[in-house]
Amino acid sequence: MPKRARRSCNGLQRRELRDDAFHRRPVVRHTCGTPMNAAGLQPLGRWLPSPLLKASAGLHVALAAALAWQPSTWPLALAAFVADHLILSTVGLVPRGTLLGPNVTRLPDAAAARGEVAITIDDGPDPEVTPRVLELLAAHGARATFFCVGAQIAAHPELAREIVQRGHTIENHTGRHSNAFSFFGPRRIADEIDLGQRTIRATTGHAPRFFRAPAGLRNPLLQPQLDRAGVQLASWTRRGFDTVDGDASRVARKLLTGLRAGDILLLHDGNAARTAAGTPVILDVLPAVLGELQRRGLRTVTLDAAFDRDG
Repeated sequence: MPKRARRSCNGLQRRELRDDAFHRRPVVRHTCGTPMNAAGLQPLGRWLPSPLLKASAGLHVALAAALAWQPSTWPLALAAFVADHLILSTVGLVPRGTLLGPNVTRLPDAAAARGEVAITIDDGPDPEVTPRVLELLAAHGARATFFCVGAQIAAHPELAREIVQRGHTIENHTGRHSNAFSFFGPRRIADEIDLGQRTIRATTGHAPRFFRAPAGLRNPLLQPQLDRAGVQLASWTRRGFDTVDGDASRVARKLLTGLRAGDILLLHDGNAARTAAGTPVILDVLPAVLGELQRRGLRTVTLDAAFDRDG
């Protein structure tokens, strides 16, 4: 039988469920009391809109009724309509936000209690950078989660398989990593998710459980497609902005300042900024971060493993 535990989350209620028959799926925290099944999705594969989206839908109904009753109110109705969509668009620009749906921003409490931290690495695999990242991880006995782009995996399948063979996991970072992803409609969003899922599963034999949008940006149409595909949105706790900042010490400081157990860190092996010496900055940042984690007694873990052991 499922185990259920209810906890408060910033004054709201959330429910965590785990079913031993589905222990390969993540336990996911969801704000505002929306019940989640063991797969981290709404029950029975049904999409249940967040409170913000319900309010938006209610506003649309109210505006339609107001216009039908009093057509002369159209200027106010138009202003309210535009304001509503501006709010939804702005919310989508917050990578760690949960107002558009569930979003993993930290590891489960049980993982934090074990002193675990997740290092996630985006935009690869990159034939120049990723092999060196794998060597650095191996030298520190560390595990990482690679959010890979389907097109990059198709171009470098052996490298993707090596990531998995070395004990890391690969998750879905879309099929093509379009910078316009947050503007896509439902069909194109579904195509990007599905292309990533198919490519990763066909190459590594493992289906991703987590999805990360390019730059973490999304729109209200994403969550229904994630539910349909059976994957959970995951962002991060802290990032170093290593795609734009080539100063390794500054990037490391952003990742390590305030770091605590349960954090999810974001780095990039693809699209990495370069240091003054021309080195992909992750190659200088990663040893500093891994060394500091060891000094603090924190252990790296993949997202997959952290959620498997929760509960």
